[in-house]
Amino acid sequence: MPDRRTPRPRQTGVARYAEIQHALETAIVSGDWPPGTRVPSEQELLERYRCSRMTVNKALSALAASGLIVRRRRSGSFVAQPSAERNVLQIHDTEAEIQREGKAYRIALVDRRERKATKRDTARLDVEAGARILALTSIHFADDKPVVVENRLINLEAVPSAAVVDFTEISPGNWLLKKVPWSEAEHHIRAVNASEEVARHLDIAKGDACLVVDRRTRYGGHIITHVTLSYPGSSYQLVARFSPAPV
Repeated sequence: MPDRRTPRPRQTGVARYAEIQHALETAIVSGDWPPGTRVPSEQELLERYRCSRMTVNKALSALAASGLIVRRRRSGSFVAQPSAERNVLQIHDTEAEIQREGKAYRIALVDRRERKATKRDTARLDVEAGARILALTSIHFADDKPVVVENRLINLEAVPSAAVVDFTEISPGNWLLKKVPWSEAEHHIRAVNASEEVARHLDIAKGDACLVVDRRTRYGGHIITHVTLSYPGSSYQLVARFSPAPV
């Protein structure tokens, strides 16, 4: 069961409703309240924070407007389920795609390091130098054939619970999707020649063409994760369908 103890707001000098909103956001984005968790009622919140119902309602309305919670009449408020991505160019979930093809899926964790953010990390995660991050390198297999190399950074300041997860059995991407809501995903897609490391992981020749997807996922002002996915170029293609804009 998730810990539903209502966090206390920070005393930052900002509006009271914004303090409460931030406290609830922290509980959700950190994964303490995963998708589907019932948010404490307005009555519980006003008693906890000793404020007016209007203040609590304003905080909840802001969370609902951002897509972080869903408010249901008579039922209360709940942490929202992550929405499907709606990018024009879409990379499907690797595990689901492999299983749809009737192939056996597995993931192998190659490297795991909890460390302080480097200068390069700060640019990717928009965190301060020295912030705690989790760096993971994994390989996705289809019928024991390597099909994707995943290099992922997780912002432990935003998602501290990721530090104790065993990613030898579960895909970091699937875990994040189920555990932590997000409001925006940004993709950069490029073609590169395989480095020696990527070639070794994908069992291809160094310099072979690869399709590389860089993705940053965020909630509000926080970048939750940055991932680089490297696919063998001979096995993947991007397909997009367009309609003319109305005149």
